[in-house]
Amino acid sequence: MNAATFSALAEPKRLSIIELLRKGPLSVNEIAKRLSLEQPQASKHLRVLNDSGLVAVQPIANRRIYQLQPKPLAEMSEWLETFRHVWEERFDRLDEYLKEIQAQEGHAGNNGSDV
Repeated sequence: MNAATFSALAEPKRLSIIELLRKGPLSVNEIAKRLSLEQPQASKHLRVLNDSGLVAVQPIANRRIYQLQPKPLAEMSEWLETFRHVWEERFDRLDEYLKEIQAQEGHAGNNGSDV
């Protein structure tokens, strides 16, 4: 797992760019327009995303087309998957705890203290 991936995605505008590129490749100008950014700002964010390996750029004539690269996202998914057993174990313990509380409340309500 590459920390540069998380670092690149930590900035909200870059995360928005990733969301846009999920739908397909876009030019710098299209990205800037859709996110209400100036072209130099969009280019700066795209440079960071490119350096981290999250996007690739393809020059076509005088345009630069950016598209997502699946490898860093797949690596992030695999890394997060290693935590799934921890989450599931905690949810299982929470479920057991809630059942205990419900059982205790059920016993407290049936203790014969009706007047």
